[in-house]
Amino acid sequence: MSWQTKKEMIDLLCSLVEYPSITGSEAEIAIVEYVYYLLSDKPYFQSYPQHVSLNPLQDGRQYLTALVKSDANVKDTVVLVSHIDVVDVEDYGSFKNLAFHPKALTNTLRQYDHLLPQDAKEDLATGEWLFGRGTMDMKAGLTLHLSLLEKAMNGEFQGNLLLLVVPDEEANSLGMIGALPRLQQLKEEENLSYEVCLNAEPMFRHYPGDTDFYMYTGSIGKVLPGFYCYGKETHAGEPFAGVNANVMSSYVNQEIELHESFIERVGKETTPPPVSLMNRDLKDEYSVQTPISAISMYNILFMEQTIEELTEKLLAGAKRAKKKIEHHYREKGEYYQQISQVSYSSPVNVSIWNYNELYEEAVKRHGEEEVLRRQRLLMENREQGDRDFSTLLVQDLAYLCKDLAPMIILFYSPPFYPAVSTTGLTRYREQCTTIQQAIASKYGVTLKTAEYFPGLSDLSFVGPVRSNLSLSHLKDNMPLHGKGYQLDEKAMKSVSMPVLNIGPYGKNAHQWTERLHLPYTFETLPNMLTDTVRVFFNKKLTNQ
Repeated sequence: MSWQTKKEMIDLLCSLVEYPSITGSEAEIAIVEYVYYLLSDKPYFQSYPQHVSLNPLQDGRQYLTALVKSDANVKDTVVLVSHIDVVDVEDYGSFKNLAFHPKALTNTLRQYDHLLPQDAKEDLATGEWLFGRGTMDMKAGLTLHLSLLEKAMNGEFQGNLLLLVVPDEEANSLGMIGALPRLQQLKEEENLSYEVCLNAEPMFRHYPGDTDFYMYTGSIGKVLPGFYCYGKETHAGEPFAGVNANVMSSYVNQEIELHESFIERVGKETTPPPVSLMNRDLKDEYSVQTPISAISMYNILFMEQTIEELTEKLLAGAKRAKKKIEHHYREKGEYYQQISQVSYSSPVNVSIWNYNELYEEAVKRHGEEEVLRRQRLLMENREQGDRDFSTLLVQDLAYLCKDLAPMIILFYSPPFYPAVSTTGLTRYREQCTTIQQAIASKYGVTLKTAEYFPGLSDLSFVGPVRSNLSLSHLKDNMPLHGKGYQLDEKAMKSVSMPVLNIGPYGKNAHQWTERLHLPYTFETLPNMLTDTVRVFFNKKLTNQ
């Protein structure tokens, strides 16, 4: 075997990191082919070539499945899921060209350690950390899964391992969503019973200075709501003859950003409040015409809340913003009239819609065929990403109903992540307890249980979704659903299984100081994961 020692795993990790597989890049395709090449060279897959395959997605990217069966009659299967895409490297600045060369970057940083934050400088000095984009998130996880798969090829498990390697996790999880039918197909064709899906996303710290280690029995949910603010244009010299969309958006921001009504606490876990991920007006060029439209989108994490409940809170925020917008124009207008000694009436009345309501209004006015024709034309000439194209679809409906302006339109954009949790399954809880006790006894590592992985993960699409979560309301208010982005509840339910995340120890994911702790990740963790797999195959662990 060639992926078992610490040195072998570091070398494998570096070979994976050297593929600059930023989401959407050509290297995101190339690295999957590289993993396919590595596995196809193994004697097991040379004997069973049908068990490893590259599978295309609609956009030309691909994902990989690799099944190792312990015996033709064995059903019990552990699914290993890893993503191969990473975020961009612009944050590396002058070290950008070394971001995908971990050993060279780590060595170079020793010469420029004065540029590092103090904690990163201290870690570098120990010689136990490897720096570079993707070392922590999450090519170390893929390295560990390949090591487990190699053990399975060597007959070390009394059950099957199925490795799933996907792209796009850092964007829309289209790789995981696209792989669901294939998981169901393999389940039926190979007569598999999916016992658990193991992920190896890195551990997240719950607070600065947190030194605890965690295992996650679920994954947090996410929605990305957008507010399209459609004002009334006017010349900058006549500001009270219109409504500036930037003003509207600013008040929406005040009522959504960090708003306490969205914070959710389940057990000892708490979601952070919303933050704005996009906020801009939609003017293409400078002019003295006030912006007629503006867009803001927000990251909202949830655990047990329903989409309907979140929508109610979002609309409540829009209503608070409406009152403040109207008050703003009334108050400023009254003051201007006093100074200018000119009397006029220009009341501002903001209407609030969700996407589905506006769609129905446009159909009522123009007919569904005309609305669909316009949408098809936009899709045929699409150049925008998912967020901008979702905004464009909303904007087109607003143009069809422009007399309703000024208005605020709530809609949802990809990506969406269901909140999943498996702590309610008795047998699963018992297996997790066994894992924790064995790891504490054998390796001296205390793994605390956290119900929700906080960093978003592909587990959301295979884990047990909260029973009260319906996606119909989300789909109705997601302009892009069915137009290149598809949430298939049937496919998710068909492969639903318990989920567990036990991953490497690192720091600063998505930062230029991203780094991986090598002793824990490639000395202790491989044995911990091996024992974890054995527990799910109902094999009694020894203390050796």
